[in-house]
Amino acid sequence: MNARWEDPLPQRITVVVLTHNRADELRRTLERMLALPLQPLIMVVDNGSADGTGELMKSRFPYIRLITLPRNIGAAARNAGVRLADTDYVAFCDDDTWWAGGSLERAVALLDAHPDLAVLCARVLVGPEEREDPTCAGMAASPLPSEGLPGPALLGFMAGASVFRRSAFLEAGGYEPKLFIGGEETLLTLDLAARGWRLAYIPQMTVHHYPSLQRDSGSRRKYLARNALWVCWMRLPLSVALVQTWRILGAARRDGVLGAGLAAALRGLPWVMRRRKVVPPAVAHQYRILHG
Repeated sequence: MNARWEDPLPQRITVVVLTHNRADELRRTLERMLALPLQPLIMVVDNGSADGTGELMKSRFPYIRLITLPRNIGAAARNAGVRLADTDYVAFCDDDTWWAGGSLERAVALLDAHPDLAVLCARVLVGPEEREDPTCAGMAASPLPSEGLPGPALLGFMAGASVFRRSAFLEAGGYEPKLFIGGEETLLTLDLAARGWRLAYIPQMTVHHYPSLQRDSGSRRKYLARNALWVCWMRLPLSVALVQTWRILGAARRDGVLGAGLAAALRGLPWVMRRRKVVPPAVAHQYRILHG
């Protein structure tokens, strides 16, 4: 195992690292995680890599648990790690992110103290210059009611910088496999909130992000447009869904993926409508506060 069991942290939290064809980035992330003063349990989910990731794990990190999937299934690969974890809490990071010292200990303490919290989202510092991710400012200024929470209330999170109560993740069903990538955080957030769970931003927790250069932005934009439409119609009330659809299509037009994104969304419409389950009015109200 990769943990020192005399420490309290490993018995409470597992870090699930998702990777796909980024062996060099994964090596760096694991080295950083293993250098933490208190080492959590670490589990790597290999999302169908073909770049020697498996060989790297066997040669450099044989004591870290590796889950090898036969193909890339996108964000839903994280579900496999959560199912196999046997700790109360699960922290996520990608192969180009890692947790700063003290952050996971803080997460355990906060989740212990706030049983209605399902998700904590950390502050993200980007690159060697440690620029704060712009999303953090928006989370810090959240207008949602935060009474009883240790930080600003959220209706959303960043997957690679989040800590989950494992039972809440499983209760809400985890990440939807059909989305592959994009929109999965929004759908899971709405499903958690519909069940009464809360989310909070904790700027005292920190994740470092060195963005990988291996990104297919065109494909991502198409998936983002398609999935935004799908999630909108799976969970939002009709009036809100109509407004958001107009906005999503406008963004897709600006990104040059209107045709591809809309066509992909329409192909999945029967599935979307079968999965339609509108969130409670209180959750829809929070959504309106944030999105208008």
